[in-house]
Parts: sequence; C-alpha cells; structure tokens
Amino acid sequence: MSDPKTILGISGLFHDSAAALVQGPNILAAAQEERFGRKKGDCSFPSQSIEYCLAQIPEDHCLDALAFYENPTLKMDRIIRNATAMAPRGAPLWPQTLRTLLELNENLPRSLRSILDDPERIFFLSHHRSHAASAFYPSPFDRAAVLIVDGVGEWSTTSIWSGTDAGLTPVHELRFPNSLGLLYSAFTQYCGFSVNSGEYKLMGLAPFGRPIHRALIRDEMIEIKPDGSFALNMKFFEFHTGKSTISPLFGYLLGQPARLPSDPITQHFMDVAASAQTVIEEVMIALARTALESTGTRNLCLAGGVALNCVANSRVVSELDEMDGIWIQPAAGDAGGALGAALEVSRMRSGAQSVRRPKAQGEPDKMQGAFLGPGYEDAEIEAALRANGIKFDTYTDDIGFCQVVVAALVAGQIVGHFDGRMEFGPRALGNRSILADPRPKGTLTRVNKRIKFREGWRPFAPMVLAEESDKFFDGSTENPYMLLVAHLREQSRIGPSMDEARCLGLRNLAELQEAVTSEFTAISHVDYSSRVQTLNQTSSTRAYRLLRAFFDKTNCPMLLNTSFNVRGEPIVNTPKDAIDCYLNTHIDVLAIGPYIAIKAAQTTEAHAKVGRTRYRAD
Repeated sequence: MSDPKTILGISGLFHDSAAALVQGPNILAAAQEERFGRKKGDCSFPSQSIEYCLAQIPEDHCLDALAFYENPTLKMDRIIRNATAMAPRGAPLWPQTLRTLLELNENLPRSLRSILDDPERIFFLSHHRSHAASAFYPSPFDRAAVLIVDGVGEWSTTSIWSGTDAGLTPVHELRFPNSLGLLYSAFTQYCGFSVNSGEYKLMGLAPFGRPIHRALIRDEMIEIKPDGSFALNMKFFEFHTGKSTISPLFGYLLGQPARLPSDPITQHFMDVAASAQTVIEEVMIALARTALESTGTRNLCLAGGVALNCVANSRVVSELDEMDGIWIQPAAGDAGGALGAALEVSRMRSGAQSVRRPKAQGEPDKMQGAFLGPGYEDAEIEAALRANGIKFDTYTDDIGFCQVVVAALVAGQIVGHFDGRMEFGPRALGNRSILADPRPKGTLTRVNKRIKFREGWRPFAPMVLAEESDKFFDGSTENPYMLLVAHLREQSRIGPSMDEARCLGLRNLAELQEAVTSEFTAISHVDYSSRVQTLNQTSSTRAYRLLRAFFDKTNCPMLLNTSFNVRGEPIVNTPKDAIDCYLNTHIDVLAIGPYIAIKAAQTTEAHAKVGRTRYRAD
C-alpha cells in the first residue's frame, strides 16, 4: 500500500462552511468557519478553518489533494433548470441564482486554486456521497446501510448507500423538490422560527403539543409510500420559486396563518410542531427499514441535516428490531461534508483500506470524540485572562481543580468550562460547555434567561456517566454525541403528565413546563425525554473527570451540559471568546485551562459588563 495521503476537505458557500484534514485513515483536524468569524451558520468560503487545518499537517508531509463536498456543475444544472422551469413565477430567486452561479463558476475555482494550484489534485464529490463518507468511514462498522436525509445537495435530497470495505455504492435516491429536510424547514417557518437554524426549536416545541394534524399532513402535503419514498404536494410550498418556504395555502390548510416570531406560541402551533415531528419520524423509520433491507445489513449509519433530529433517531432505534447497531455522524449537517469529502478522496488516492482501519482499544468509533478543533496552550489562556483584567487562581493538579469546580456546582453555581480541543459539529460535548447541577428547580430558567438569553421553555441536555445511565433513563444506550433521546424512569418523575396538565386547564408553555417536572428538572423535557450524552471511563476529557468527581460528592451521576455560547452566537472557540461570554453573562465560574476565575471575586468594572452586549435572535 502506498503512503497515506494528506487530504483537505472543504464545505461551504450555502451554510455551515467547514474544513477538515485527514491523513489516510486518521482525522487530523476539522472545524467550522462560524467558530472563527463568530457568525452563526457562516456560509462563506472557510478561509480561517482551512488555515487552521493546514497548520496541522505534520512537518514531514505536504498537502496531496483538495476535496470539495459538492459537484458545482450538477449544482448549477439544478439551479438553472429550476429557475427556467419556474419562470416567471420564480423571479424572486433570480438575483440569488445569479450570485450563486458566479460563486460556483468563478469564485470557488479561484479560491481552491489559491490553496493548491493543480487542477489534477482538486476533486469535486457529490453532496450526498460526501455525507455518506462522513457517516460510514468513521463508524465502527465494516459493513452498513447508509441513509442520508437533508434539504438538497445538487439534486439528491434522500439517498441510501451500501458501505463495505470496497467503499460506498449508491442504492436508492430521491430528488429535489421532494425533500424531508425542506418539509421540516417549512414547518419551522410556519411556527415562527428561522429556517436553517430554528429546526431544533421545532423539535423542542413538539412535546408540548398533540399530533392532531398528522393525518391532514399525510393526506394533503406529503404522499408516503411503504418503503419510505415520498412526494411533496408542491402547491403548499415556495422554496423552489421564492424566498419563502411555504405558500399561502400552507396556513389555509392548517387553519391559521403562519406565526410571526414576535407572536405568542399558542396551542395550535404546539400541535402543528408535534404533528410535523411525528410525520418526520414515520418517514425516517420507513426509510431506515428500506435501507437495511435493500443492503442486506443490520447496521445503519446516518448523516444529513435531518440526522440531527435526535427524537426521530431514537424512534428508528426503538422501532427497528432488525437493526443491530446505529452510528450517526456528530457533524451530520453540511459541515460534516468537508470531512466526508476528505475521507472519500483519501480512499481514492490511497486505497479503500486507508479509511477502514480498526478502532483503537476503547474507541467507540474513529471520530476522537469529535474533539477535532483548535486547542490552546496555557500561556495563551493566561495572557487572555490578564489582558481582560480577570482575577484567577492557577491549579497545577487535576484533583484540586475538580474539587473547586465541583464545590461551585454543588453550591448551585453555573460553570463555563473550556478545555482541550474544540468540538466539531453543533453539540458541545464537554470541552466548550456550560455546566450546572441539574437538580435545583430554578436552574432551567436561570440558565435560559440569565446566561443563554433565550426562550425559557427550551430544554437542556445532561451529560451522564454511562455506567449509571440505565438507572435513571429508559432505553438509555451509549450516546457520546447527544444524537439520541432517552426518557426518565418513573421514579424520577414529579407532577402530572402533559395530558393531565392540559386537563387542569394549563395551556401556555410556561404553565406546562412548571407543572410537568422531575427530580432533574433542568435536563428533562415535558415528556420526560432527555438528549443524553454518555461519558464512560475510557474518556480522557476533563469533563468526564468533573462528572465523576460530582458523582462521588453528590451521588448524582449527571450534569446539565449546554453549549458555551448565548443565543445567536456560535460556540466559543478561543480563550477570548470564552472570557467575553463569561463577562457578558451571569456565569458564576470560568474554568479555563488550569485556571479558575470566580465572578464574585472580579472587579466592579467586570460586573458592569454583564448584559451589555446584545445578541441577535437565533
């Protein structure tokens, strides 16, 4: 076998731009552009992510090839054909179409050649092949069905692949405009949330509602066949002709016009969210079953934006007895396409075995916990603390550090935790996390309102010791990337169920959330579900050691874990990002590198900065 090649993968220009670097079977680095430029969902060419990745090339190697996650020719073909077919109705899209064509036809080639000026070593893969490679090659499986479900790439919206040692073979495909991702985005807009960022709010809103519109959606908006293939009734949608995803008939069918972002969330929109979520789950179950049957395997890999719907993922797990294992790419959205493109070109350039190495002992997969972004030296962190006038203490031993942080958590304080390399993907997994004791009743509201500056009804997730998880959650399984949900067991539930709460006349979000509680109210939703992240003893992260120390102190094996950011902002990347977030919010303790800064010990000037910066809505 030839020496492993060093490949840079790139995704971008539409949303979630990113870069990734691989060397044969090894993932060296991966990061999203938003973390550097501080613009959430950044769609620009990922120059800073590329710069970071290129800096990780070992000294005795050079860049062998570039891999872009899409085929621009096919992308332009779809855009031009759609614009022509929809004329003149699609006129609102024409300016955007022209900008996209310029970007793909002129700016993208120029940008790629500025990195590697050799057309023979620049590769363009299809969008769904990049997703499929990101899902299969880092997975723990030698053979698997691979299901990709998203908005749209070039033409594909849904695809099934067979993954083997020989690589990826396409099996089935659905094409634009029939898209499960765009259907979910349409309901996201209808319920008053932002498309491409508010879909997770729709998922969080669903448990407050009842799926009473499910039959109407299936009868009128989407035709679903037993194998999971589907077709949208396009009279209800405008994503192919205009700037809106929905037509006026969408609201007419559902009985009310779309909610404005400033409007209250009524029971109607809770019920619509529940109905949309149920339909998505049903389609995903059917597609997953078809993927397994058509490939003759019992293992399933998932990627594409819809694979971030952890509730649907869990329904797939619970419904498919014919499935032995599931693995979901933690950067399942377009950012992960950069990694998939790099891995696929690595296979092409180095041979299939270069991306199918065995797992190392104790590894659940080949993603290194998704800790693939930048890390910072202690000296850099200390310099940032001093530059911002932060008073801090230094801890040279891990035990003493953990004792101080755990004492703060037990006292009800909120901790911003920054350590090691940044996570790749949308979830904070401990290295760039806000941590809190999940048991006190006021913690949910406090973190939502005084730290995240977001809606008070939105739930948080727990990080849980894997060996203790089953004692508290039904159906709990290894879930290191927060991509599945589990439900609190009966003994931890308090108060009425959602149905009982409605019978009591409770209707708005705050009333329902206040009524349906648990012993761990900060991390359980109103249906007692939790997006669990499990950590086991093979983890080498400080977050695991903090969690273990908290358990030893309290006999509680879980902590609230939410991303270290506020609404509308990306997860923090640099020490300065973390310090800015700490100073502008009511975070009590900043645990960063070997340093601990207590908010109460800071100067009057530092306290005056809290709440001064205003953030855009997410």
